[in-house]
Amino acid sequence: MSEIFSINPSDAGLGALLTLVILLILTGRLVPRRTHEDALTDRDNWRTAYLESEKARKVEHEQTGELLEMAKLGGHILTALPHPGHADEEVKAGDRMDQAPRTRM
Repeated sequence: MSEIFSINPSDAGLGALLTLVILLILTGRLVPRRTHEDALTDRDNWRTAYLESEKARKVEHEQTGELLEMAKLGGHILTALPHPGHADEEVKAGDRMDQAPRTRM
């Protein structure tokens, strides 16, 4: 057999092999299949959730753009309306918009 780092693998024995496997597990380089499959499933779930979130964000962005355009149009319409009265008049606390007399119920 070939030698690895001047050590013949057949001379290492079962104890060394078991120690190596335990060290690999403790350092996280060797994980059980179930743990690996769970990590892959979790990754796929997060990817799906992210893609759905991005689709919703895109729709929201488009709707926000449309609403902003409508708000700008409304603002232009309101500024284009004529202003009744004089600019130097002040609004007093007792002023009312409707001209109907007050009635008590």
